[in-house]
Amino acid sequence: MTHSHSFGFTPIAEHDRQGAVNQVFARVASRYDVMNDAMSMGLHRLWKRAVLRAVLKRGTFRHLDVAGGSGDVARLIRGAHPAAETTLLDINPAMLAEGRRNLLNAGITNAQFITGNAEKLPLPDNSVDLYTIAFGLRNVTDIPAALKEAARVLKPGGQYMCLEFTPEVNPALQPLYDAYSFHIIPRLGALLAKDKAAYQYLVESIRRFPNRFSLEQLMRDAGLHAVRHRTMSGGIVALHEGIKP
Repeated sequence: MTHSHSFGFTPIAEHDRQGAVNQVFARVASRYDVMNDAMSMGLHRLWKRAVLRAVLKRGTFRHLDVAGGSGDVARLIRGAHPAAETTLLDINPAMLAEGRRNLLNAGITNAQFITGNAEKLPLPDNSVDLYTIAFGLRNVTDIPAALKEAARVLKPGGQYMCLEFTPEVNPALQPLYDAYSFHIIPRLGALLAKDKAAYQYLVESIRRFPNRFSLEQLMRDAGLHAVRHRTMSGGIVALHEGIKP
């Protein structure tokens, strides 16, 4: 049976969605960091530092950064925790290549790089101390499956963190946020990444993502405990956290 999903606001068959998402990121990989700075006006760097500040682990621990893209989060955490064992995983080879290049340029020469799907991680049970995913979960076709995989690979006491845009923001901010999202960001995509359609999808995908309370429940259903979240920048972004019991 073929299930219906959406690619942004466009209906798409379940088995076609991941390929469509992969094409988006393959097209923009080389300009991904430039676009992140431009469309967030640099705020994405502050949001990612919030992930770093929330890390509970110390000393030597294994960090898995899923949908790790250009490696921003992995570099931050490794910079603050040089004894950490870093694994960067992304389903898109072009994005993973960007991450590898950026980590090597930062002097991180012993990281592991894996091409893999968040819904079926090529890692053993109870093997990861810290799992992070930043602005990647909304690009996953089966979010509950990805959350269950996160819980599976985490060790007991392991920490899960998801940084993601939220579909609801402060009501006073909503009109301005919508205008910026739907009119400015795609134009920036056309100008800087030469790909308006890719950034139109990214804006639309935020509106299709579960709200933060629904995501909390999905995390609990996956087996994570001590689930909580906090919002930033007027609710534009939320950092979700959970612990594997």
